[in-house]
Amino acid sequence: MANTREPILQPIPITSLRPTQMTVGMREVNEKRKRLREYWDTHKSTKKRGEFLGRHMVPVVLGPDQRHYVVDHHHLARALHEEKVEDILVTVIGDLSMVERDAFWGVMDNKRWVYPYDTKGERRHFRDIPKSITALKDDPFRSLAGELRRVGGFAKDTTPFSEFLWADFLRRQMSRKGVEDNFDKAIEKALALAKSKDAVYLPGWCGAVSDD
Repeated sequence: MANTREPILQPIPITSLRPTQMTVGMREVNEKRKRLREYWDTHKSTKKRGEFLGRHMVPVVLGPDQRHYVVDHHHLARALHEEKVEDILVTVIGDLSMVERDAFWGVMDNKRWVYPYDTKGERRHFRDIPKSITALKDDPFRSLAGELRRVGGFAKDTTPFSEFLWADFLRRQMSRKGVEDNFDKAIEKALALAKSKDAVYLPGWCGAVSDD
């Protein structure tokens, strides 16, 4: 089984990509859209846009149906789609095309290439995972976790779906309405929670270490 990253230089339609998670943080998607528009405005040539996409290839696993299953950068793919970009370049990090269809999601789960949790942080059946990037639901706690990392609440980590783990931690401590009504205040509270010992088990935790 190949696990080396193999770029596919032939563009893949974004609408054909299959998600491996159920949610995204739409606030984060919109921030990415804003940065994309700023880049497009500064670099109007087709060549420059092509170079950007070449630097932001989406990692995928090739499934038994020859479809491309996205294992990271769901937010970027959604943002590009919302900005009317039709195709994207992908990097194959795993080939599971030989796996029987009935066993596919179990193998993906074992390799931690799938995160079937809904907007309440509850695990769902694999069949509930959306079939398209466009059908991913908004989880404001995922946006909160993403912003928390950017402001230094925790360090970037290689643990798969690490920001979802932080999102679930924050979900247990804060109300969704509070996050949606006052995001800035929610970030302040999230920063305090992130530095506490309650979060010590989470990937990238960088709270104060006691000398005791």
